[in-house]
Amino acid sequence: MAWNEPGNNGNDKDPWNNKGGRDQGPPDLDEVLRKFSNKLGGLFGGKKLGNGGGGLGGAGISFVLIIAVIVWALSGIYTVKEAERGVVLQFGQFDRIADPGLRWKMTFIETVIPVDIEAVRSLSTSGFMLTEDENVVSVEFQVQYRVIDPYLYKFSVTNADSSLEEALESALRYVVGHAKMDQVLTNGREVVRQDTWDELNKIIEPYNLGLIVTDVNFKDSRPPMEVKDAFDDAIAAQEDEQRFIREAEAYAREIEPRARGQVTRMTQEAEAYRERITLEAQGEVARFEKLLPEYQMAKQVTRERLYIDAMQEVLGNSSKVLVDVKGGNNMMYLPLDKIMEKQGTATRVALPSSSDIQDLRNKVNTSRNSTVNSGNDRFNNDRFNEGR
Repeated sequence: MAWNEPGNNGNDKDPWNNKGGRDQGPPDLDEVLRKFSNKLGGLFGGKKLGNGGGGLGGAGISFVLIIAVIVWALSGIYTVKEAERGVVLQFGQFDRIADPGLRWKMTFIETVIPVDIEAVRSLSTSGFMLTEDENVVSVEFQVQYRVIDPYLYKFSVTNADSSLEEALESALRYVVGHAKMDQVLTNGREVVRQDTWDELNKIIEPYNLGLIVTDVNFKDSRPPMEVKDAFDDAIAAQEDEQRFIREAEAYAREIEPRARGQVTRMTQEAEAYRERITLEAQGEVARFEKLLPEYQMAKQVTRERLYIDAMQEVLGNSSKVLVDVKGGNNMMYLPLDKIMEKQGTATRVALPSSSDIQDLRNKVNTSRNSTVNSGNDRFNNDRFNEGR
């Protein structure tokens, strides 16, 4: 039989403790809390609450507070990464900088903002800009930077990244506005880059953004599309000019050492020739100084000796042979060059006999001795003097 059937005394079994079964709604929330409090009070030795009582006992409240404090304390543990620094705010006001490692903060009182100080950030700007010569160019520029002071980076300005971007655009427009179009498009790009870097540092320095600019890149610069073809031709001509200049410099570097080597060689040859001529002249002078006393003592003999030496040197280089026949007035001529041409190099040529050569030597010696003894008159009648 069900607990709520008519005539059944099942009111005690009513889970909601309704008297007479007239109320079929949910149980009273206060009653449920009161029963739960009585149970907790019994566990911790507290007093049970009656039907008119409310709340928890002293021990229960202490337990709940201890649990809450533990949860609150554990919720304040956080970690700062190696590349980061934590900006700690206490009630919204800056308090300190948290270093890397395991840290603790007071939850609901302190707030930690992590800031990466090792990452290299980048931002870029681009647009059409007016040059000094009133031409329009399209420029794209990029800057790389890094955070060095987390507090200044977060609180010196509203948005440090946005401020840096605006400063970059301002610096770039200033530099491009003071440069000519050819400098921006061709050979002055490095100058524009460096000037923009310097100008950017001057702009951001008073604001203390907590940033440091590590590098700037001049990514692209081009003329408007309407005149792009003409500028492409001009740039190609400038590139050809630079190429020709480099080729000429390479040719000069190749030719110059060779020319210097030739100059050095010619200088050394000239010095060697001068030294040789000087030594030969000194030798001739020394030989003449030795010959002069002999000539002064015997002039005719010395003259004859000089003549014989000269004839020996001249005839030694000749391919013809003259033979003075003893007892005759004619001299025999032997054309050795013609004979060798006819018979070849392997043909032997008959030379004068040894007796004829000896007679010729005796005749020369006899003539020399007679010249010394008889004086100048007899020497003038001699065959050698006639030949001379």
